[in-house]
Amino acid sequence: MRRTPLLLASMAAGSVLTLLIARPPSPAVIPVANAATSSADATETYKQLELFGRIYELVRARYVEQPSDSKLIESAVNGMLNGLDPHSSYMDAKSFRDMEVETSGEFGGLGIEVTLEDGFVKVVAPIDDTPAAKAGILSGDIITQLDGQPVKGLTINQAVDRMRGPINSKIRLQITRKGSDKPIEITLVRQTIKVRSVNYRVEGDDIGFVRITQFNAQAGDELKKAIGDIAAKVPADKLKGYILDLRNNPGGLLDQAISVSNVFLNRGEIVSTRGREPEDMERFGAKASGGDLTKGKPLIVLVNGGSASASEIVAGALQDHKRATILGTRSFGKGSVQTIMALGDTGALRLTTARYFTPSGRSIQAQGITPEIEVLQDVPDELKASQDRTSEASLRGHLKAQGDEQTGSQSYVPPDPKNDKALRMADDLLRGTVTNAAFPPNPNDLTSPVQFAAPAPSSAN
Repeated sequence: MRRTPLLLASMAAGSVLTLLIARPPSPAVIPVANAATSSADATETYKQLELFGRIYELVRARYVEQPSDSKLIESAVNGMLNGLDPHSSYMDAKSFRDMEVETSGEFGGLGIEVTLEDGFVKVVAPIDDTPAAKAGILSGDIITQLDGQPVKGLTINQAVDRMRGPINSKIRLQITRKGSDKPIEITLVRQTIKVRSVNYRVEGDDIGFVRITQFNAQAGDELKKAIGDIAAKVPADKLKGYILDLRNNPGGLLDQAISVSNVFLNRGEIVSTRGREPEDMERFGAKASGGDLTKGKPLIVLVNGGSASASEIVAGALQDHKRATILGTRSFGKGSVQTIMALGDTGALRLTTARYFTPSGRSIQAQGITPEIEVLQDVPDELKASQDRTSEASLRGHLKAQGDEQTGSQSYVPPDPKNDKALRMADDLLRGTVTNAAFPPNPNDLTSPVQFAAPAPSSAN
């Protein structure tokens, strides 16, 4: 079996990509005939490459304005990759660095969650124990200048890029605050900021609620801490069980999806990946040394149309092992693997190289995870027209499903937990005030003939 070290999963095209890292490809750019390529095929390939070269030179020589050579090449590369599927792409050096920052869960910054409002950067909330929180920045503050330069006109990404920077470097903010007559000047020193991916609480006094917003590098450890804190607060004989909320979670690091699954499993496969060649198959299983930290307590996993990739790996593994009941609406259906190939200082190639499968051999690609218990939310009238039901199957050029494809499902989550029908149903099931044949699942009822059998190799795509 040929092994490629797993790196991460990252968001794109409304979903999450399961990514691998590989050595840079050979610098050769012209393919040659081999055992799998006939002489006629190679001749036709050379003709097409010659055509590309002729068009490239004509554009350089005759276009109405002098084009940038680098932009021409980058556009040609992107056109080639975009023609494959929605998730293969070229990343320039900056995009590659940004991806690494987002998935690491750590960066040099100020510690504020921000949004764009009327062209200005508005503070959503400062993160506890960060430079922003210690300096007294408040939710609702409007950032108007960064180091004396106006913020108005910048995109949110441009503003965030300016606020991030090397550890211990300084930045000066000008802020307007409701109730203050004049702007406030604050100088902050950037520090290491850790993005919290896990939020948790005790529902009532007898249910552990854990929400994972993304699978960054901290997710597994943060989940373990959350389970430990909940167990310390609620006596074991009083704890009814846990709710794991993966709704609208676009994914993240694949190794963290495996780590999160292992928190609830003592043994068994979690996910497998298969590429074009039989030797490309890899399997990833739970480690007995980690084991089920919840000690077998009942578990309900919430998913919806915004739960993608790494979220689907976790939901699929827990569903196949009969460890959890899945509740909500069908997930996004992102089931392909991307390999990241570093290209030196110029960036990286992100190329779809495999599909991933649940322990029972199900491909999630363009199908998603279907919950045992479907719960639809009541969407306010003013939001119904804007509700996006995009799914993997609706993306242009997506890899075809190995079976019937499924359309998008509901992804609305009410901001007030009192109106959250899925959450309320999960609470009622755990407390026994409502019953359903799908809860709790029977871990010994693996009656399907394909359960945990080695799946057949996928066809080349």
